[in-house]
Amino acid sequence: MRLKFELPCTPDEAWDLVRSPGALTAVSRPWLSFDPVEAASLPDRWDAQAYPVEVHALFGLGRVGEQTIDVSFREAGAARIFTDAGGPTAGALTLVKRWRHQMAVAPGRDGGTLFRDQLSFSAGWATLLVWPALWVFWQWRGRGIRRLAARIVRER
Repeated sequence: MRLKFELPCTPDEAWDLVRSPGALTAVSRPWLSFDPVEAASLPDRWDAQAYPVEVHALFGLGRVGEQTIDVSFREAGAARIFTDAGGPTAGALTLVKRWRHQMAVAPGRDGGTLFRDQLSFSAGWATLLVWPALWVFWQWRGRGIRRLAARIVRER
């Protein structure tokens, strides 16, 4: 799954969004929410480490399992890349066997940002069943990311 679009904010502002667990929560609700397993709350900013989380669906009403958000960062030319190489560890989420999520920000046109969001996953025989739900969720996330970036610009 891939999303690619321009954001009206600067690359530094977009990178702050990518590094924010609060942004993850904002763009995932009401479909999914994430609660840390080993801490009282998620950090203000992702660091390069693994974060075990409980995942809840639909306004937090149903627990669907646990996953690890395994964060790393790198640069490729002018692009800054966030990678989550974690994946499901318990519950219904373990239907997904392979998970790799990358978000990249790079300078765009007119001081904006080129944003790329890519998810590679496999659920074995169930991939064809899981893919449509993840595609809808990914479109929702993309809309939320654009909305957050526009809010940053309005609040400058």
